Amino acid sequence: MCTDVHLPTMHDSEYRITTFIDAMKKEKPDFIIELGDFSTPEPQYAKYFDIWNSFPGDKYHVIGNHEMDGGTTRDKAIEYRKMKTSYYSFEKNGFQFIVLDGNDKKDPEVKGYPQFIGPQQVEWLIAELAKTKYPVVIFSHQGLAHYASADQEYGVENYRQIQEILEKHNAQNQQNKVIACFNGHTHYDFAESINGIWYITITSMSYHWLGDDYMCIRYSDEVDKNFKWIKYTAPFKDPLYTTVEISTKGTIKIAGKKSEWVGPTPWELGYPVELKKYMRPEISKRNLKFSLK
Repeated sequence: MCTDVHLPTMHDSEYRITTFIDAMKKEKPDFIIELGDFSTPEPQYAKYFDIWNSFPGDKYHVIGNHEMDGGTTRDKAIEYRKMKTSYYSFEKNGFQFIVLDGNDKKDPEVKGYPQFIGPQQVEWLIAELAKTKYPVVIFSHQGLAHYASADQEYGVENYRQIQEILEKHNAQNQQNKVIACFNGHTHYDFAESINGIWYITITSMSYHWLGDDYMCIRYSDEVDKNFKWIKYTAPFKDPLYTTVEISTKGTIKIAGKKSEWVGPTPWELGYPVELKKYMRPEISKRNLKFSLK
């Protein structure tokens, strides 16, 4: 699993995605998945998709909000990935996996990146849960839980509606309950259990976004000239990704992977220190428990 690769942003994107795919070729997982913000569907990034597609096993995409940058559309992003729809499900080894799309517009007149799961998708989710024969794991880009940090709020706007659907299903289906929801988007490393469901945020493969107030040129002037957005980030020296092992015996094991900041840390630049508990150059090793009784 990886997320928020942001291939157009980084100067060393080919190294990062190649490192992940090479590791997964050795690991041979049941499937690989990226949780969104991979790349826009433009010719100059085709080689990165080729590297992704070189993985010989099953592979899945989640549509992130930055897939539509540069004037492209969600439909083009879906078509480029050879996806039939932006939300879908699949079965694997006794589990049902559901992929959601948090990029529906609640109000077409409102500009900016949407964080919403629309009525049609909600109906589909309810129908998918009703017919599942297995325990359920959900993937999305934007989180299905809500929390605020600094001046920004995270999670789909109708997060509580989605949680209530999942909780209602679990109350009626102990054996085939929803056990975990994985997301990216925030570039945080975080996990919490809400009413018996794990909500797990996986951090970016590449960096944490800091913004204008914390700008810092961390690589060469040439890199800064050709990749203008890097100076607004705190990059990770090494690409971050993980493997997840889920057992019907009630465990979710997330492999840990650590890196380090390139250049000064966010805190050395004055970034809010209260975010240290979420923002770090690592994916934490976790052994989470759940019950199917």
